[in-house]
Amino acid sequence: MKTSDSEISLIGPFSQAIPMTGLPKTGPIKDTQLQVLANAGVLVQEGKIVKVDAYQKLEQGAQANAYQVDRIAQPMVLLPGLIDAHTHLCFAGSRANDYALRVAGKSYLEIAHSGGGILETVRKTREATLIELVDLLKKRCDRHLAEGVTTCEVKSGYGLTVDDELKMLEAIALVHKHHALDLIPTCLAAHTRPPEFTDSKLYLQHLLDVLLPQVQEQNLASRVDIFVEESAFTEKESLDYLLKAKEMGFDITVHADQFSTGGSRVAAEAGALSADHLEASDEASVALLKEAGVVATVLPGASLGLGMGYAPARTMLDSGLCLTIATDWNPGSAPMGDLLTQAALLGAAEKLSTAETFAAITTRASRALNLSDRGELGKGCLADIIAFPTADYREILYQQGKLKPAIIWKKGVRVCL
Repeated sequence: MKTSDSEISLIGPFSQAIPMTGLPKTGPIKDTQLQVLANAGVLVQEGKIVKVDAYQKLEQGAQANAYQVDRIAQPMVLLPGLIDAHTHLCFAGSRANDYALRVAGKSYLEIAHSGGGILETVRKTREATLIELVDLLKKRCDRHLAEGVTTCEVKSGYGLTVDDELKMLEAIALVHKHHALDLIPTCLAAHTRPPEFTDSKLYLQHLLDVLLPQVQEQNLASRVDIFVEESAFTEKESLDYLLKAKEMGFDITVHADQFSTGGSRVAAEAGALSADHLEASDEASVALLKEAGVVATVLPGASLGLGMGYAPARTMLDSGLCLTIATDWNPGSAPMGDLLTQAALLGAAEKLSTAETFAAITTRASRALNLSDRGELGKGCLADIIAFPTADYREILYQQGKLKPAIIWKKGVRVCL
């Protein structure tokens, strides 16, 4: 049914609008390629962007057609809503003890081998009820949305039994249904081998035979992930698992190259949408990802939380990869969860242009999640938009995360925070 003109709304004026449209999908981006529209407005209809243009021009049409107007009275810069393409927001408990041990000199793997790490969160998450997980996840989503994130991937992986993994995915589905923030669920039951299993291959086969069919039947996730690392699963185990999950119809992504190389090979051979972490990636790993067309998702929050070097983001861009920046927000290695701050810090350390950093948390981040309807201020995209209280878009990264959005719209409607 055709929408009437009265259902169109005009939002603006904005001192500047940064559409993030028309940019290369891979490789470097110069700031001169970043389109900056002065005194701009946005027309929205049925939750989608109809047009971004000069506000004065759009205002004339609004007056003539009696459009609704959401007028912005102070200087603001408009961006697409941010996309966090890798998080572990659904969990219970804290790993403050792990953090204290790490800063005192223990390594991530040492803590994991001594009974801490992922399995500590598994114990707390198994003990939590569905209602408790929903409440905890909602509070984290409230904060993420207030900081400008309008789409967020969320993994399971702290249950590691069929019932507990389904409980986590159900919690994610419930929050997605009732929260303004869009949640994209990923089944990460292959996060590590649970104590109930002594053989990793048997555990992964159990997931393929029992868990993943139920995930599909209940429509709880269309994405599968696995952690390829000494403390989790080998390259061969991971590749076999991912290829079978792909045959079942799942999109796949990989926790790759966090402490050692190998995961990038798995991601390339399996044809993954993205390879995530990549702190340990070398030139050969980067070349494999480029050849296979895999999105490189780097997680500066994990580098900050673990006190280790950043993924070689500059090298990845110069090699022609599509670079995404995500938070890895989790209770163990990346507890900060502030996407804009982490992107700004990584950009400064790796010498990323403003255009490259913005693209990595908007339009290119959408590619890591296989979403084509967001991350840009383009016609037909979701009207997920955020406005920063400044007249100069360069202030956003210059203030390294301290400048937060003042107004957030989800599908064209102001979000009440």
